[in-house]
Amino acid sequence: MDKAWIRLLYLVCRVVAIYFLLIEINFLWLFGYSPSIVELKNPSYTVASEVYASDGSLLGRYYRENRSPIKYEEIPQNLIDALVATEDVRFYKHHGIDFQSLLSSVYSTATGDKRGASTITQQLAKNLYRTRSKSSQGLIRFIPGLSTAIYKTKEWLTALKLELLYTKREILEMYLNTVGFGNNTFGIKVASTKYFSKNPDKLKDEEAALLIGMLKATSTFNPINNPEKAKERRNVVLSQMYKSGFITKKEYNRLIKKELRLTITEDDEDLSKDSYIRTAVANYLKEWCEDNDVDLYADGLKIYTSIDPIIQKHAEEAMKEWMKTLQKRFQNHWQNDVPWRDENGVEIPNFLETLAKRLSLYKKLEKIYDGNTDSINLALNKKHRMRVFTWKGEKDTTFSTYDSLAYYAKILQSGLMSFDPVTGHVKAYVGGINHEYFKYDHVMQAKRQAGSTFKPFVYLTALDNGYSPCDKMTDQAVTITYKEDGETKTWSPKNSDWVFTGREMSLRWAMGKSCNSITAQLTEAVGWDNVVKYAKKMGIESPLKSVPSVGLGSNDVTIYEMVRAYGTVLNKGVKTEPLLVTKICDHDGKVIKEFEPIQERVLSEETAWLMLYMFKGGMEEPGGTSQALWEFDLWRKGNEIGGKTGTTSNHSDGWYMGISKDLVTGVWVGADERSIHFRTSDYGEGSKTALPIYGKFMERLYKDPKSGITLGPLPKAWVKIEKDYYCPSPRPPRVDTNAVDSTAVAIDSVVQL
Repeated sequence: MDKAWIRLLYLVCRVVAIYFLLIEINFLWLFGYSPSIVELKNPSYTVASEVYASDGSLLGRYYRENRSPIKYEEIPQNLIDALVATEDVRFYKHHGIDFQSLLSSVYSTATGDKRGASTITQQLAKNLYRTRSKSSQGLIRFIPGLSTAIYKTKEWLTALKLELLYTKREILEMYLNTVGFGNNTFGIKVASTKYFSKNPDKLKDEEAALLIGMLKATSTFNPINNPEKAKERRNVVLSQMYKSGFITKKEYNRLIKKELRLTITEDDEDLSKDSYIRTAVANYLKEWCEDNDVDLYADGLKIYTSIDPIIQKHAEEAMKEWMKTLQKRFQNHWQNDVPWRDENGVEIPNFLETLAKRLSLYKKLEKIYDGNTDSINLALNKKHRMRVFTWKGEKDTTFSTYDSLAYYAKILQSGLMSFDPVTGHVKAYVGGINHEYFKYDHVMQAKRQAGSTFKPFVYLTALDNGYSPCDKMTDQAVTITYKEDGETKTWSPKNSDWVFTGREMSLRWAMGKSCNSITAQLTEAVGWDNVVKYAKKMGIESPLKSVPSVGLGSNDVTIYEMVRAYGTVLNKGVKTEPLLVTKICDHDGKVIKEFEPIQERVLSEETAWLMLYMFKGGMEEPGGTSQALWEFDLWRKGNEIGGKTGTTSNHSDGWYMGISKDLVTGVWVGADERSIHFRTSDYGEGSKTALPIYGKFMERLYKDPKSGITLGPLPKAWVKIEKDYYCPSPRPPRVDTNAVDSTAVAIDSVVQL
């Protein structure tokens, strides 16, 4: 060979080597990121984390890319054959770059038949290390035509390194776990489940060919959206399998005639959607993830919760059944009148305009119209087609933005949480009526006035400081003088029926009947600062304003806090932090974190039992506010339930806190806007809004043997009770409990400052 040619060849090789080196080291940041050997040895791709119920059933997933990796041994041979035959027939003969196919591709492109030549290994490099992303291209990407050459070179270099580090089997495993199959479906396991509802090792030849065929263009050859094109592409793959000797001609002729037989796993899409439990778990684990450098959406965790799917199902259905009825009652109650009213019943001016200003849409319109109010309102009044929530299912309608705000503002919401305070396990968690339409969590996020459900903290403070359930006070008008911010004020609470009987009542009777005047007197006697202190001890973390009305529920709290606090009574005076997550495993099932209940004794066993006895007064004392529960089938086999209703001013919030021998459950009902509520106690009190959900919930649990929740009395005294507690109140004439009408029982409400 002529020396000039040798020198030229040497020069070309040297230039190519320098070119590769400059790209590899990202010289002067011109060429962008390239994966290091360490990164290649430790490949990472985002893997969906999964959330499970206590029985191991899947509740949901967290992911950016829905992926669940599998081992090579779980991949069937027909799938590998289809992949190799279609994407890289010389896969087992090259070392990352197929020069024969590359030259063939160059020639084909030059003659007008554009054909790709990327090997499976190169495609893996592209998918796993994002070689074509902006961060991987560097400053040189701004020079037209060079970016393609740069990322192609990177894929060649990365493919060569992958071939040096991994076997062909390992490369195939990584590839099939990485590649996308459309519909936010990544990896062969998720794709197989999505399109055929089976694991990959059960795929038939034609099914394997269909999935591999999608890789050319997941949208174009998507079998859901384009079944005919998907079938054509599948048959091309089968043809390639025949040409490569993986199937016989007879098999090929038989398989291409088969129709597409998809078995779409719709539930998989539901699991990818957000839910109240999924959001609550993410919030529950937020601090742990930050402390342990864990990415919930990428690290493939298996998260096991305490949620009991049977109890959860009954909670959701009980809420749905009652809220559907209550919403209809609310609409009939207001009819064509607007429900947003001030405390005097006067319509709140510019109510919808105020709501509109909270929308991100409003801010966009302000920019578009340079703050011109008339133009903004014109846009907000423009009608367009939309689908809205109804209790009968989605409804197509034509609404303006203002119409939509008015419609949704009138919809009542609810929240429910039920937990076992002994183990700390949260058994049911229902954050609202429908997460698809209403994202706000009314269990842990929403803070609302507790109304009379806060009164037990007053009586608890008294019992723990020398009082007994039999101590008596008089139901009478009272005026309390106090100082607030240096100013002297007075407060004169009224009873819910605006009547003071003048009768002496035991503390148990007063709490059971929810007597405001006696609660106010007792608050003054024990000190409102002490009431706040005991509420905090029991588990209320929200800010509490120490004022005379604190015992009547003038502060905002969450269902979560109230359930935790009430649970302390059933757990013998030991406060237990609700345990929503029990353990976390990595993708291979290895336990990396177990959560134990955090417990602290905050009451004596005697005080705790006396409070449990007090809670039974709601059913047993004359005019007890829990007596609407007689309507439900809860009273067989000596079953007992303790509890407390609560209603806030103008009936904006309805509560029921229920205690059975197994569970403590909190229910809240109201509109998200506090100015929207029933006008009268006939409909708006806690016994009419929240209590029925609790009654239906417990009724369902008792009737379902699979729930594990059984009828039975509340616990007897755990220790010797030194204080006098058995003090029967005067009884009204005996009534057949099977015929008690809820409208005939005394109902609880609260008049606040």
